[in-house]
Amino acid sequence: MTKTMLVTGGAGFIGSNFIRFVFEKTGFKGRIVNFDKLTYAGLRGNLSDIERRFGPKRYVFIKGDICNFKKVNAVIRKYDVSVIVNFAAETHVDRSIHGPREFIETNITGAFNLLECARANWKNRKDVRFHHISTDEVFGSLGKTGRFMETTPYDPRSPYSAAKASSDHLARAYFHTYGLPVTISNCSNNYGPYQHPEKLIPLALLKAVDGEPIPVYGDGGNTRDWLFVEDHCRAIWVILRRGRPGETYNVGGNCEKRNLETLRALFRALEKLKPSVKNQMLKGCRYEELITFVKDRAGHDRRYAIDSGKIKRELGWKPRFGFSEGLEATVAWYLAHGSRLKKTVAASYRAWLKKNYILR
Repeated sequence: MTKTMLVTGGAGFIGSNFIRFVFEKTGFKGRIVNFDKLTYAGLRGNLSDIERRFGPKRYVFIKGDICNFKKVNAVIRKYDVSVIVNFAAETHVDRSIHGPREFIETNITGAFNLLECARANWKNRKDVRFHHISTDEVFGSLGKTGRFMETTPYDPRSPYSAAKASSDHLARAYFHTYGLPVTISNCSNNYGPYQHPEKLIPLALLKAVDGEPIPVYGDGGNTRDWLFVEDHCRAIWVILRRGRPGETYNVGGNCEKRNLETLRALFRALEKLKPSVKNQMLKGCRYEELITFVKDRAGHDRRYAIDSGKIKRELGWKPRFGFSEGLEATVAWYLAHGSRLKKTVAASYRAWLKKNYILR
């Protein structure tokens, strides 16, 4: 590919990993325009090395809000964008419960603006692609058996998942109504480097290292399907190259874990690199002893699990990283970068995070 790709939300967790993956592991020869609002979860520094190596000819960073139609439209025209990958979204369930307005504005209105800009600039072109990143949370909660498929009816339970469901429907509507070459992927829970410490794995990891209580909602039995972020990035790349316009692809790690299982696996990985007996912050206890059960979250979905059969059959994708391997890579990254990450997270958000026990 030698085209110009617009990546929205490219300074965030998955977006920054995707840009890094494209430049370093795909043979991509084109240009990436990273369009990011730089909210609390978006850090331009996540890609500082990419900016040094590939900018300004092949990597361009633009601070902007996808809700700003004129600015998005101007960027698409100026850089002759022919591929859009939309990561830009408010993503944290707890924050959507406390303040849903931002989620409606960014996840729905912002997605609408991107679709409208693409339609206005691309007309009836077929050599273009709009890929929209979604989540398994739009499907609601599973029982003890079964998995989400692309045909599973939507049943969102939080303002976050409802907003993402709305944007999914808009993307599909633009394909059916206007013929816009749209693809959608619904992924399971991602983990890996550069994830903001409001999410379960980095939050628990950083609290464990500091010897702080690790809050766990309810009985710790909520189940998630875990996907290493590089596997997700490779799936998106495969969809961009070979996915069929108008299609949705579920991307999962085939790795179901209860939250307590996830934490125990995390502690095992942490013990290899930073044994609890050598961590003075723990004052003699072990990492697992830091677990503290707290009141369950409102509308907390009990179980998610993704059926990735379609993308495996049609596009040949499957996850390459096992959970233990991915966790060890994640722990190693956070041990090396945790101090920097804490400093770059705004003080106001750190205070909010400490007050509200945030676990996804």
